[in-house]
Amino acid sequence: MRVLLIATYELGHQPLNLASPAAHLAQAGCDVSCLDLSVQPFDDTLAGEAHLVAFSTPMHTALQLALRAAERVRKLNPRCHICFYGLYAGLHAQQLLRRGIDFVVGGEFERGLAQLAHALQNGGPVPAEGVISHTHAGGVFLGRQSFLLPKRDLLPPLERYAHLLNDSRQSQVGYVEASRGCAHRCLHCPITPVYRGKLRLVPREVVLADIEQLVESGAEHITFGDPDFLNAVKHSAAVVDEMHRRHPALTFDFTAKI
Repeated sequence: MRVLLIATYELGHQPLNLASPAAHLAQAGCDVSCLDLSVQPFDDTLAGEAHLVAFSTPMHTALQLALRAAERVRKLNPRCHICFYGLYAGLHAQQLLRRGIDFVVGGEFERGLAQLAHALQNGGPVPAEGVISHTHAGGVFLGRQSFLLPKRDLLPPLERYAHLLNDSRQSQVGYVEASRGCAHRCLHCPITPVYRGKLRLVPREVVLADIEQLVESGAEHITFGDPDFLNAVKHSAAVVDEMHRRHPALTFDFTAKI
């Protein structure tokens, strides 16, 4: 099963939302490729040879750009299956199906993508949990799942992405997440209708191992992209404490509700 994961826009960060599911798909035996259209040209060969093309849609801009790219994929490869996954995919599942998208995976998406690829490869029924399609009502999966070390070797190098400018010095930036969802229920936030106040923690050892490989790739600063890094203070503090112990010069930033 050849799977192509595509990102269109992730705020200038190296797309974790490609690297994380790529690890799960590779573990499931898939031949996985990644394409980040924010820094790479569209690859007709990869799109034309894929059995499953899955678009990461963590935000509205990414969703709109992905719809355009999906049209191109469909013209190149009419027989492939097209899937949208991520926060905004779950929010717009029915609209996406009406636009010709075959599958939608919202919420916690790694397990659903791996199960979908396995089902398509073996010709069996598509699992309903976490996968929405024209024939499977499915639903957004918010249960606990395992996390693997993201396959960042399939992504463009950090030098292609946004840098931290401090005075006149530029530093390469790595992007990680220690948690998903949010304990808050802010009405203006797109996370609320999907996670409904639920929080999912990425195991500390996985986050730290990911930071290690980012540092080895040249990162001198880490951005924690959690919706609210202080949702689980003990977890977040443990990650930062150990990160600082290993790399005292490594700086970081995070987002929190105040």
